[in-house]
Amino acid sequence: MKTVPVGVSGRHIHLTQQDIETLFGAGYQLTEFKPLSQPGQFAANETVEVIGPKGSFKKVRILGPARPASQLEVSRTDAFTLGVNPPVRESGNIEGTPGIQIKGPAGEVELQQGVIVAARHIHFHTSDAEKWGIQDKAKLRVRVGGDRGVIFENVIARVHDNFALDMHIDTDEANAAGVKNGDTAEIVD
Repeated sequence: MKTVPVGVSGRHIHLTQQDIETLFGAGYQLTEFKPLSQPGQFAANETVEVIGPKGSFKKVRILGPARPASQLEVSRTDAFTLGVNPPVRESGNIEGTPGIQIKGPAGEVELQQGVIVAARHIHFHTSDAEKWGIQDKAKLRVRVGGDRGVIFENVIARVHDNFALDMHIDTDEANAAGVKNGDTAEIVD
């Protein structure tokens, strides 16, 4: 049986160092609140407000470290609240996506693009992927059990030497399936 731990991803934002400094001040460095499942990644103590055409969210957690491009990852429900219509995309694939306004304690940033609904995916360390015969970018079917069990289709395999085994779904998907952080899922094919 190919079982993987599940991580439920709430709305969050990745920022470039330039945007961090615009929002928090020159030379500012994010500080770690807690480590995430992927090595070297962390939830920062810092939060920002994101403002869309219809609504906003205060205290959106920044995930570190700084990234090459800023992006906001939201659920479909969050997108309705903000008044944007982002596509489902892999993290980092932000070309042609909606923008958003970001407000921090020292300034504001207007992203021209960068809002996505993150595609569900599983991070595989290269050794796990090889053991199970899974290729990078493969689309998998993954079952979660329980009272509201479902099979998730089109779960993208992301394989890298720096990854730790973990499936990421957003809060809408988790709520629909009755899944919480730390539950397990089974890759069925």
